[in-house]
Amino acid sequence: MAPPPNLRRTYAGRRVLITGGLGFIGSNLARALVGLGARVAIVDSLVPEYGGNRRNLAGIAARVRVHLADVRDWPRLPELIRGQDFLFNLAGQTSHMDSMTDPQTDLDINCRAQLAILEACRQHNPGIRIVFASTRQIYGRPDYLPVDELHPLRPVDVNGINKLAGESFHLLYSRVHGIAATALRLTNTIGPRMRVRDARQTFVGVWIRRLVEGEPFEVWGGEQWRDFTYVDDAVDAFLLAAARPEAVGEIFNLGGPPRVTLAHLAELLVELNGGGSFVVRAFPSDRRKIDIGDYYADDRRIRRRLGWRPRVDLRTALARTLAYYRKELRHYV
Repeated sequence: MAPPPNLRRTYAGRRVLITGGLGFIGSNLARALVGLGARVAIVDSLVPEYGGNRRNLAGIAARVRVHLADVRDWPRLPELIRGQDFLFNLAGQTSHMDSMTDPQTDLDINCRAQLAILEACRQHNPGIRIVFASTRQIYGRPDYLPVDELHPLRPVDVNGINKLAGESFHLLYSRVHGIAATALRLTNTIGPRMRVRDARQTFVGVWIRRLVEGEPFEVWGGEQWRDFTYVDDAVDAFLLAAARPEAVGEIFNLGGPPRVTLAHLAELLVELNGGGSFVVRAFPSDRRKIDIGDYYADDRRIRRRLGWRPRVDLRTALARTLAYYRKELRHYV
């Protein structure tokens, strides 16, 4: 799906850097930016656990410059950031469980490296425009639903704490150093090119893989409420946030209606797949400790201020994702 056409004049001919650009959202963002005429460069470490996949650039690889680099390699950051007009900062460690078993690595990627990126911007490219991929995980267990941007921030795991620090660094540098930054708090982004090898990125990926392979999948609990964002709609939000001056220094939730229970989501996936099965299990005790319970976002702020609107409903989003992996699964397992 093409991004809003009025964004072409913002991005055509401009230099854009995407950290984590071989991953799920980053690669879809790269495809949109190429379509808008931007000069796109990508930074990705291709560490197997973090979702980067060269297949994600199929069809546009010749039009994108790829730097195989790790954001933890701080001395390389200035050369990558210098001269860029926009930075979409999506590099991150996304697994909540990994953050609990290996907290130092999560700290290095989601916190220390984020500060190093911002320091490179301050010293070598203070005019760059940044949009940071934050997460709804920083809210923790909601006090009320839907969750708006004024909700208290009480992360329940190491990943959430470090992502909150990374977001806070971006907003601080915007406020104090004039590095124009915006944070988008993402929730359950789904779509083509997402990680399906395991649940490090999203549980939906594992469900889809099992369905396509003709195997049953597990639903833990099933009664929890969630909302979802199709990846093209998330890309629209990134593009709008970077293009609009009123977004500087702001945070925005993505997500919102419609919300569904996990059990209903599983039933919908089986229906759209034309068959399949799932088993409802009790929530594993180690994961229950860091689970946030019910969550769905109040996304009225980004709708009101930036005019963002999701264009893909949940049924269509799931159908498109299933269709993609029926063709492409072998490249993602």
